[in-house]
Amino acid sequence: MTTSPTAPESAVSASTGDGVAEVPSTMRAVVQDHYGTPDVLRVDTIAVPEVRDDEVLIRVAGAGLDRGTLHLVTGLPLLARLESGLRNPKRRVPGLDVSGTVVSVGVNVRDFQVGDAVCGIGRGSAAEYAPALARKLTHRPDALDPVAAATLSISGITALRALRDVGRLQTGQHVLVYGASGGVGTYAVQIARSMGARVTAVCSTGKADMVLALGAEAVLPYDGDAAVEALDGSMQYDVIVDIAGNRPLRHARRALAPRGTLVFVGVETDGRLTGGFLSRMLRAVAWSAVGRRRFRIVMPTERGEDIETVVGLASSGEIIPQIDRIIGLADVPAALHDLASGRIRGKVAVRP
Repeated sequence: MTTSPTAPESAVSASTGDGVAEVPSTMRAVVQDHYGTPDVLRVDTIAVPEVRDDEVLIRVAGAGLDRGTLHLVTGLPLLARLESGLRNPKRRVPGLDVSGTVVSVGVNVRDFQVGDAVCGIGRGSAAEYAPALARKLTHRPDALDPVAAATLSISGITALRALRDVGRLQTGQHVLVYGASGGVGTYAVQIARSMGARVTAVCSTGKADMVLALGAEAVLPYDGDAAVEALDGSMQYDVIVDIAGNRPLRHARRALAPRGTLVFVGVETDGRLTGGFLSRMLRAVAWSAVGRRRFRIVMPTERGEDIETVVGLASSGEIIPQIDRIIGLADVPAALHDLASGRIRGKVAVRP
């Protein structure tokens, strides 16, 4: 694990009616100037970002890495560039998940003040300081480790919405989590258990021990015949959460209970334009139109109330972040390579 040097000595005061914090004028951050593999990333010294009226500035204690960050770094699928920038990334600093301490607040912010411990979703969190919209943050309880808390939001709320809002999971139902050992998958197993469901999980053999410890009653390896058998119709599931996104739809369809729901969380194919998302969405709509089985896709939303729910589950011990490793800024490119190749168990946290 690498560590960062201390912040630059030059500093300016960030003042609010709630207090004053010393904020340096520059900071160390992971930056990129163009799209590419994670190797385009480097650590540089740049200006500390200014906060907008509805934002706060956070001294980062921890940041989380996720596949969304990887897509923003690579600019793939190309559809994502409509948001991130057509030719070059609009945001030079990657990273969304964030945890830390508020050091400055915008004029329209009422729910946070300087000195508050927070976690949630920011912009450019792979840095010593990061701005975040106040509505995408929640107060971080003292019981939560600040670095582990940085891995909760993106993956946690995705798993929550897949099960609660899209899957409409009920107590006693049977859930299949396909791709259960990654960030979203580890939270999906735990959240499903907290909702009173039975969980069968599919993941690589080497990660089965972790997923069983999280509460799955059975784990099937996706690198063998057992994964195919999980979707052969001999066992039917009320909700299937497909995080891997690479199984034929007809397989998942026959494994669904007559009124079951298949929830697509990610579609990780090699399609450069949409990454396979558009074709899956069209087929899901078509198949939902016939019969009583539902095929749905989790659309990205970043609501503060969902973050608060996930943080509440973590502070009560109902979900526990699974941290593969804690790294420094210089190790972000290597960690993203490992994320892309599936070598990560749970989440990677970054400590600037």
